[in-house]
Amino acid sequence: MKQTMSKADSQIVHRRSSRLVRILPAIACMALIFIMSAQPGSELDTVFLPWFQELFPAMEGFDWGHYIAYFVLGVTFDWMAGARFRRIVACCLIVLACTLYGLTDEVHQLFVEGRTFDLHDLLHDAIGASAAVLLLSVPAIRRRWQALMR
Repeated sequence: MKQTMSKADSQIVHRRSSRLVRILPAIACMALIFIMSAQPGSELDTVFLPWFQELFPAMEGFDWGHYIAYFVLGVTFDWMAGARFRRIVACCLIVLACTLYGLTDEVHQLFVEGRTFDLHDLLHDAIGASAAVLLLSVPAIRRRWQALMR
């Protein structure tokens, strides 16, 4: 007996796979943030920082990393949200979600050798996410971004 999928069933499957595709970049970004924050403080200062300083000589520390990582996380959350929410609601939810993830990351660092909980890092996380949603709210950029999301 041959089973065929109805048009409604195929739309449900397509919608579910589309949601998965939209969630994966955010999960990957959060995993990368987690992996970097799991590095011991001594390793960051002796291995990673000198390598990054060769690429960016003016870099003195990793504060910029928080801005960039959470900017990218904000972009991936915006991609995940799509156009399901009013823009102001989406912006607030994205910044809140990124900041809460930053909070869990700072708590995680309490258990990593040579790392501490730092409120300044949490502030940098929130600023990075805020910059992402503000940039993606500029009308010309938003139109292009929405065209990519289709």
